[in-house]
Amino acid sequence: MVVQQYRDGGGVRAARALAVAGVIAVTAGCVGGGGGGGGSDGSGQRAVAAERPLDVLGRAAGVLAEAGGAEARTSMETAAGGTRVTIRGEGTYDFRTQMGRLKVVLPTDAAGADDRRPITELLAPGALYMKNRGAGVPDDKWVRIDTTALEDGNLVTGGVTDPMAAAELLRGAADVTYEGKSELAGVTVHHYRGVADLNRAARAASPQSRGALSAAAKGFSKDAVPFDAYLDEEGRLRKVRHRFSFASEGREGQEAAEVTVVSTLLLYGFGAPVTVKLPDEDDIYTGEIRQG
Repeated sequence: MVVQQYRDGGGVRAARALAVAGVIAVTAGCVGGGGGGGGSDGSGQRAVAAERPLDVLGRAAGVLAEAGGAEARTSMETAAGGTRVTIRGEGTYDFRTQMGRLKVVLPTDAAGADDRRPITELLAPGALYMKNRGAGVPDDKWVRIDTTALEDGNLVTGGVTDPMAAAELLRGAADVTYEGKSELAGVTVHHYRGVADLNRAARAASPQSRGALSAAAKGFSKDAVPFDAYLDEEGRLRKVRHRFSFASEGREGQEAAEVTVVSTLLLYGFGAPVTVKLPDEDDIYTGEIRQG
């Protein structure tokens, strides 16, 4: 295995944010699983392995924007107090417009019912829309959340890390190790391991992502986010796993528990058409949302 080390200079009370969105609670969750089709792996126009890892990772979000649309699978696992719960999503995302549509499936434990329908999520710059939200929201209505106002910038709140935000986080990479080549769904990929700094990523992010990442940088108790990223020969991000950690607010008389959220994104089918129509104002629910 080829191992090279590179360095660069340079608390969410997320349990509450998770409860606000109602997709996951303190003991609900996030991990890297899921499959993924290969899609075209291109002609290898860039000699990715020969470049500085920090350059490759810093360019990843821009390369995805050039690629346009892609199919995506997500997995988010939360571990707290010995409880581990996984939420999965699948859909499409357009990196040019930074908009996507995903179906998010909650596990029975988190939903509290066997027949819980998938939640439809629309991702847009600065906003998250959810349908089949439950908690007193009518079935035909959407819930809109301002992601720049969330303490985690919607990195974990919706049970899905916004694909562009996941890529933009790599702009804050430091202490990166190149772990060598491997194969993912029939595609040759280059594996990089490192730690992303939320503040650095927010400063380097595109204008559409900056607000949410800036909120996360202020809200998380730890700026450091360990990651594993896998890019193909053209520098396109194929898989990325981020590990978020924070202290939950303990109940009265109890100490705060450490909560770990592992969010994994798989990308394939580059060039896939993506159609996202945001809800009209009349279709957005403005009433009270039940918690718990």
